[in-house]
Amino acid sequence: MLDLKAQYVPIKEEIKSAVKDIIESGRFILGENVESFENEMARYHNLSHAVGLASGTDALHLSLKALGITSGDEVITTPFTFIASAEVIAYVGATPVFVDIDSKTLNIDVSKIEEKINEKTKAIIVVHLFGLPADMTVIMKLAEKYNLKIIEDCAQSIGASYKGAHVGSLGDCGCYSFYPSKNLGAYGDGGMMVTDSIELHDRVKLLRNHGTVGPYQHDFIGFNSRLDEIHAAILRIKLRLIDQYNQNRQNIAKLYTSLLGNLLQCPAELDDRTHVYHQYTIRTPLRDKIHDALKTKSIASVVYYPLPLHLQGAFRDLGYKLGDLPESEAASDEVLSIPIYPELEPEKAEYIARTIVEVVNS
Repeated sequence: MLDLKAQYVPIKEEIKSAVKDIIESGRFILGENVESFENEMARYHNLSHAVGLASGTDALHLSLKALGITSGDEVITTPFTFIASAEVIAYVGATPVFVDIDSKTLNIDVSKIEEKINEKTKAIIVVHLFGLPADMTVIMKLAEKYNLKIIEDCAQSIGASYKGAHVGSLGDCGCYSFYPSKNLGAYGDGGMMVTDSIELHDRVKLLRNHGTVGPYQHDFIGFNSRLDEIHAAILRIKLRLIDQYNQNRQNIAKLYTSLLGNLLQCPAELDDRTHVYHQYTIRTPLRDKIHDALKTKSIASVVYYPLPLHLQGAFRDLGYKLGDLPESEAASDEVLSIPIYPELEPEKAEYIARTIVEVVNS
């Protein structure tokens, strides 16, 4: 699905030098690279603050904690996403409330959010799935109307924009994962929260380091969620290249769509937002047949996601059943993600697409 070595080779010497400097410095936790990367990510988003964390899941979790979401509260999100987007709601004792998706964008259907809002609703976790921003205009209007907090789950969407603004800069905060396969990936786990709120920044910064307010002084229970210096140094190098990486993904996506767009549902392209193609996800009733055909030619493909969250055993206590969120359930039966990464050669992408065309036309 991706080739991390192909991305590493052009920046190998710069990375080796950065890692060597850190090892020789003896400073591995919360050093100058973490601070510099935080500042650079904040500037990239035209925001004031960022906090480096141990994972994207922690970024979501600690943001909820810092915003005061707790037991008895409800948080709205999508069921068609990785489980982290919803499990963090359970971490803080709140209840996930799932809203079905739009069949075209695969993001949360904003027309169905308001009917799920009640006096217990305190926040919305908006997932910009596969690199395509959700409809933030409607969501922000609902947040203002009902005094809701908005957490943007940008794990798959760094560099994507909505009406000219980077995702992550539109809600109360944006949360990122730097898992190696992400558009901006570390060589291990890592995450970040970006925000314009000094209060939210300060709270998350304390939460990430055991609630430490001074040397061995802890005013509240915190966590151990610190971004490593080595990861931060690597991410600083890659951040300078992220727009080019995303442009390469967009070029591959354009090629795929030109070859497949008349045969099946390709990812949505909308005038008011930019897609950065963390995944290129097609949708067709022939999904399983295509998956098998690609496998016979040693071409990778993955189903993201085969079972929506409202039907997962982890959330059985919420009482959802098959048929409750039909668009998410239908998508799970039809979606297939095919290889896309900045270094994918056009001829290989064309070979992948031609293989799919053969199956559809057979």
